[in-house]
Amino acid sequence: MTKIVIWHNPRCSKSREALKLLDQKGIEPEIRPYLADPPSADEIRDALKKLGIRPIEMMRTKEKKFRELGLNKDDDDETLIRAMVENPVLIERPIVFAGDRAAIGRPPEAVLEIL
Repeated sequence: MTKIVIWHNPRCSKSREALKLLDQKGIEPEIRPYLADPPSADEIRDALKKLGIRPIEMMRTKEKKFRELGLNKDDDDETLIRAMVENPVLIERPIVFAGDRAAIGRPPEAVLEIL
């Protein structure tokens, strides 16, 4: 069985819904509370590779912190990765990992596609 990991924010309804969907499938993922245990730059790069997206696509661009930091969609990838490392609230949630695949739970059902 492939190890399933979820970058989870218990205060986020989408994150809770994704966790519930996994539970309904009988899957007990490793839960990583990414706000308390932020991913490193290398972990974010690995997540981006598994997701097949650019950093801006993994960011909560409407988050207040995004504007406060003066970030924009044209910033280079390393600037955006560094911003996520230093401010994990900017990371879209939830993200579920299964082996070499990953999915952002927007909508929550999207996480089931990688299982």
